[in-house]
Amino acid sequence: MKFLRQSKILELIRTECIDTQSELLEKLQESGFRVTQATVSRDIKEMRLIKTQSADGRYRYACEPTAENDQESHAYLLANAVIDVDHTQHLVVIKTKSGMAQAVCAALDATQRSGVLGSIAGDDTIFVATRTEAVAVGLVSDLRRQAEGGSAPAQ
Repeated sequence: MKFLRQSKILELIRTECIDTQSELLEKLQESGFRVTQATVSRDIKEMRLIKTQSADGRYRYACEPTAENDQESHAYLLANAVIDVDHTQHLVVIKTKSGMAQAVCAALDATQRSGVLGSIAGDDTIFVATRTEAVAVGLVSDLRRQAEGGSAPAQ
């Protein structure tokens, strides 16, 4: 449950301007998570979330901007959320645990992998369009390795 909740927190702070713990608590509760203010506070500390100033001058929660943290969180997410990966020609299909597809898709998009044209996520399925079948095969191989707890993907 903690993994799902923290993944939802990442999704929320990436897609919405959330500037208080109370607002984050409310959004989590709207998403079906039964949490307390203390739990949200612990998650923020554990996830090393920081407040940054947005273009409109408001402060909002964000992930600490380090390549190491991003790589670690992406690897953790892929190892714990991806169930299966396969492809057909230029299309890669990724199956995830329920509710995790958008978080995994955001992590994949952040890698800006060469040869990936775009991706789209539902609740538990992601479609990734690639430029060539060779890119699709390489992506499947990398994702399978990561889902098994292996190393980071090639760029």
